[in-house]
Amino acid sequence: MTAPSSDPASSQPSGLPAALGAYTIWGFLPLYLLLVRHIPPFEFVGWRIIWTLPLCLAIVAARHQFPALRQAVTNPRILLALLASATLIGINWFVYIWAITENEVYAASLGYYLNPLLNVLLGTLVLGERLSRLQWLAVAVAAIAVAILAAGALTTLWISVTLALSFCLYGLVRKQVPVTSLPGLTVESALLLLPAAGIAWYYAQTPAGPSFGTDLGQSLLIAFSGVVTAVPLLLFAIAAKRMDYSTLGFIQYLAPTIVFLLGLTVFGQELRPVQLFSFLLIWTAVAIFVADIWTKSRRTKAARSVAAR
Repeated sequence: MTAPSSDPASSQPSGLPAALGAYTIWGFLPLYLLLVRHIPPFEFVGWRIIWTLPLCLAIVAARHQFPALRQAVTNPRILLALLASATLIGINWFVYIWAITENEVYAASLGYYLNPLLNVLLGTLVLGERLSRLQWLAVAVAAIAVAILAAGALTTLWISVTLALSFCLYGLVRKQVPVTSLPGLTVESALLLLPAAGIAWYYAQTPAGPSFGTDLGQSLLIAFSGVVTAVPLLLFAIAAKRMDYSTLGFIQYLAPTIVFLLGLTVFGQELRPVQLFSFLLIWTAVAIFVADIWTKSRRTKAARSVAAR
């Protein structure tokens, strides 16, 4: 009889529900950022980190995961890996928040359209994952669509590339580091706490003063950043542990598509014909990829059913 795992996702047969949850939350995140766009992006990232840590610690206490947390903190290799992942996600947060507050919604969306292609590349080259011919066809179609989008956004391409690289590498590190999801996120938040506190202190010394503590409504919105940070990252870490990195990458198209649609409907950005064409290509690629996975899943179930008779 095996001991029960301390990871929240251990009872799930797949990481798909966690992945869908994470990417849906990230997709609608710009709506929340609209409410705090008057706060300097760098300061907001600091407060976001500060409020993520206590939430993580509370969940760790509720799930009795302090032994796993202690193991992560006392293992130098794990600690070093989590320092790298914390740095990567910190960069990603700042660039994303800055892009949204500066109304560069399409550039942010493009970054997460690039990300799945990098996931597939790292999944095959680093993790040894294999794709079928149909899945490679989906990758090719998506690559053409992203290339078309990128060609029309060269001035803001640095935003897209930074977001794609930082989050892709973050996921790769978290997939390989031997620590369960919640303790890993807690350690990442703790490692970023000192620079985050320094940022909050710096802005508190400015003539405008700190954004937190001066207005109740604004302070509650800032505190809520801990929830919108910890919950999707925890779900993503669970999914990254339980799914092929290439498959996880293609599910990620859900988030930038939601952001893309928000750019049209909420942020009032113009949709050019070339963007619409690229959008349709990307979802064609997703349909091919998902159809191939679904077909293989049905074949596997059928084979198991025959074998069980």
